[in-house]
Amino acid sequence: MSPKAVDSLSAEEAAAELARLAAEIAEHDLRYHAEDAPTISDADYDALRRRNLAIEQRFPDLVRDDSPSRKVGAAVSEKFGKVVHAVPMLSLDNAFADEDVTEWVARMRRFLRMDGGELPITAEPKIDGLSLSLRYENGRLVTAATRGDGAVGENVTANARTIADIPNVLSGDFPDVLEVRGEVYMGHVDFAELNRRNADAGKQTFANPRNAAAGSLRQLDTSITASRPLRFFAYAWGEVSKMPAETQTGMVEMLGRYGFRTNPLMKKFADVEGLLSQYHSIEENRATLGYDIDGVVYKVDSLELQQRLGFVSRSPRWAIAHKFAAEKAMTILNGIDIQVGRTGAMTPVARLTPVTVGGVVVTNATLHNEDYIRGIGNSGQPIREGRDIRIGDTVVVQRAGDVIPQILDIVPDKRPAGSVPYRFPETCPACGSHAVREDGEAVRRCTGGLICPAQAVERLRHFVSRNALDIEGLGEKQIEFFFHVDDPSLRIRSPADIFTLKGRQEKSLTKLENIEGFGALSARKLYAAIDERRRVEFWRFLHALGIRHVGETNAKRLARHFHSFKALREVGEQAVMPEGKGDPGNAAWQELRAVGGIGDIVAEAIVDFFDEEHNLAVVDALLAEVTPLDEQPVEVTSSPVAGKTVVFTGSLEKMSRDEAKAMAEKLGAKVAGSVSKKTDLVVAGPGAGSKLKQATQLGIEVIDEDQWFERVKQ
Repeated sequence: MSPKAVDSLSAEEAAAELARLAAEIAEHDLRYHAEDAPTISDADYDALRRRNLAIEQRFPDLVRDDSPSRKVGAAVSEKFGKVVHAVPMLSLDNAFADEDVTEWVARMRRFLRMDGGELPITAEPKIDGLSLSLRYENGRLVTAATRGDGAVGENVTANARTIADIPNVLSGDFPDVLEVRGEVYMGHVDFAELNRRNADAGKQTFANPRNAAAGSLRQLDTSITASRPLRFFAYAWGEVSKMPAETQTGMVEMLGRYGFRTNPLMKKFADVEGLLSQYHSIEENRATLGYDIDGVVYKVDSLELQQRLGFVSRSPRWAIAHKFAAEKAMTILNGIDIQVGRTGAMTPVARLTPVTVGGVVVTNATLHNEDYIRGIGNSGQPIREGRDIRIGDTVVVQRAGDVIPQILDIVPDKRPAGSVPYRFPETCPACGSHAVREDGEAVRRCTGGLICPAQAVERLRHFVSRNALDIEGLGEKQIEFFFHVDDPSLRIRSPADIFTLKGRQEKSLTKLENIEGFGALSARKLYAAIDERRRVEFWRFLHALGIRHVGETNAKRLARHFHSFKALREVGEQAVMPEGKGDPGNAAWQELRAVGGIGDIVAEAIVDFFDEEHNLAVVDALLAEVTPLDEQPVEVTSSPVAGKTVVFTGSLEKMSRDEAKAMAEKLGAKVAGSVSKKTDLVVAGPGAGSKLKQATQLGIEVIDEDQWFERVKQ
């Protein structure tokens, strides 16, 4: 349920919600600052703070002593010593839109009573790491402390000394006392390598570089910190015995002279337009930086004006953080891979320069299908104003909640010279079979279902399923085992392997009965179930092959028409599809199309199947082990149910539902799953419910199971 609008809250409701928000935000502060394990995204956290502030502004008398608007960070962990900051480490207010920045500048001008004239402001990337304060006395590092709650931080001096970017001794002409503040972070390449090493060693992996940096700095064992590739950017200061400059830019320049790394993207601007231009430039180039940022920080350049502007609650008036959209980011498309799903669907996947979106490092994103890449939507209309997506493009990536990241758009101005449109493959990258796209579909599919490794397990599951070959003892779990097992005498990778299993086992020292989960009895039963299916109905054999659009119903239609698998195969191999309007195709195509209920789409799928040499090789291997029984022609004109639509309902006691369906179809009846005005006969067993009631209401004839057998004389 969405929270109630602030304007409609009563004082009692406001007080209750402020209490809830204070507790919830405090819990998230603890997880983020103290435990380095946040459980919500930055966007969701910011939304909680914005709602808390909005309620406080409407009900100023209800502001709590423990209000989040009065706090910074979280309490110091007991495992570290405490350091009292000589100058509090406050946080920044946030801007989320260009208009917020314009209003912030206007507020400062009103406060300073500046009707005109320049107000120089700096813009620099907002590093997504862990804030750190370094105190130097006579040029030597004496303490390093985290932000903590803003007033008291954690003493991590020993760990800070292991970071190469943090000098133990300053260079140049430095003040006697200097507190340097900045951000500890981890680069993308180093983060990926750390996670790889941890995964290989069975250790914890991190969700993003910020968590990795924070967890690495806040270690009791300094050797662990020393082993982690931490970096540091300096951008601010606390206590200073003698200020060496009068501006923000001047102070940052001095920090560089003292031996610190400062961010080269920091620039000074005279107007809001310049700030916003820099913001969007940094956003577009975010993925190329090699480290995570989550926005741009603006600061009034004059230190004198900073003093005059002062602070509001937990934040300075003279600075603000312009955050990026938390669920979107820009990065570079490095390549497009094609993933083949278990049904043969080929899905393009974008390989991206890593970028953190919504608290998670994103390296891949879906591109949906080939039309989406070309700039065409599901309706056939242009999307992204018709812009296609090319390798090398700067792209906009979106990730919302648990949704798979997707590419929304490109940045046209950043398209590399010489880029070419992406050409979707017409063969399967997993097996080399033809990939076809049916009319009216956006998805291209691999036709090599029986040999494609990407589809193999799913195809085998289908092959042995109840309405296909129906081999008892070969369920999903068993298929997974036989497919992935290392021993060649047990391995099943194709349908024919099922029928050679027993022979391979007889020659092997590794016996199935000795494998956990089987045993002698279950092994014998499995071999017997397999042997029972060496002779199988034509329609079952055809359905088991997994030809697209040839399910149980169409398999039976084809079996009744062609009578033998050999006859169907000959037609399938000889058929030539029409090349265009007015072309009827050849005689084999016409015969295939003449089968009742078989349209162009099903016919094309059959031709595509038999046109694939890989499929024919698998079928030949299977036919060496299995005999599909010819379908015997039935003289349906003498059947009392020929041409009638029959519905079976309730619990049948003398035959299974599948047996009843097969019997009726052999007698020329059509079996339906629901009762309608077109239904001719309902066969009702014990427990028949709504279908029986509907048949009675429509005046449809209803008989029981015994009457059915009497009528068809079976």
